[in-house]
Amino acid sequence: MKIRTRAIVALTVAAGLALSACGGNGDETTSGSDVTLNIVGFAVPEAANKAIAAEWNKTPAGKDVKFKTSYGASGDQSRAVVNGLKADYVHFSVSSDVTRLVDAGLIDAGWNAGPTKGIVSSSVVVFAVRKGNPKGIKSWDDLIKPGIGIVTPNPASSGAARWNALAAWGHISANGGTDAQASDFLTKLFANVVSLPGSGREATTSFLGGTGDVLLAYENEAILAVQNGQELEWVYPDTTLLIENPGAILKDANPKAKEWLDFVLSKDGQRQFALKGFRPVIDGVDTTGIPGVPDAANPFPKPAKLLTVNTDFESWSALSKKYFDEKDGIIVKIIAASGKAN
Repeated sequence: MKIRTRAIVALTVAAGLALSACGGNGDETTSGSDVTLNIVGFAVPEAANKAIAAEWNKTPAGKDVKFKTSYGASGDQSRAVVNGLKADYVHFSVSSDVTRLVDAGLIDAGWNAGPTKGIVSSSVVVFAVRKGNPKGIKSWDDLIKPGIGIVTPNPASSGAARWNALAAWGHISANGGTDAQASDFLTKLFANVVSLPGSGREATTSFLGGTGDVLLAYENEAILAVQNGQELEWVYPDTTLLIENPGAILKDANPKAKEWLDFVLSKDGQRQFALKGFRPVIDGVDTTGIPGVPDAANPFPKPAKLLTVNTDFESWSALSKKYFDEKDGIIVKIIAASGKAN
């Protein structure tokens, strides 16, 4: 049976996750300038980008710059830019969504040559659970037990979904398992999926509305939900994956876009990411006083085993073909066989 996110969920929690006036198509951060930067991004960092924009507007470089924004599922947003959606700066979930724009001639091939290799925000995969963790979920193996309902977005459209699926695969492969064993684990995991929304934000909304027992999520999504008054907890599995979100400027971008990206990667910009639950991508960022975290003294604890794409999956180019190719991807085939998505 196809999984459908209940329409009432969005109504129930929309107020709690109505994160910013910077969201959606056409919103503007400020006025009084001839410069408007078009930001196209995946849904999850919307609140952080608004906070960064507000701080940049206080500086001489960013004074009175306006922003026109569009947020949604990472893959969908990337394809929309290829198809003509105006963008000066893109902020996607996965690097392959930037590569699509490079291949289309819209972004320079050297976009990831800087100190952070094109990464502007980061997080880790966690298990968000109901308050008190009533199902006692502590490990990946707990997710495939009978009666556990999992919420995770659809890899066909969502970058968050790809991070989640890779983390699940890495639980097996990085601990001595074979591809066959990892495939078997993913098959069991998707058999327990009860909601497969289009984006990471829609998955969070579905879970907060009462669907499922556990949400595979960005750590920052769990933190932001608590900041917005939601009651949930999260578990760091012993093996998890470092999420690295890329940002890039288009070839025909307004010159101000480069100054914007410089501020995004500054300590002040990364501080705003941290305040919304993202892990800074540069050293020396103030991570004190972050609301919503269980331990203010250690807001971003180090997982027991933290995997990375480059160390454990070769590259986004290689893993995209192996796991997420529309016809032959291993994980795509597993989800298709589960009957949980179109």
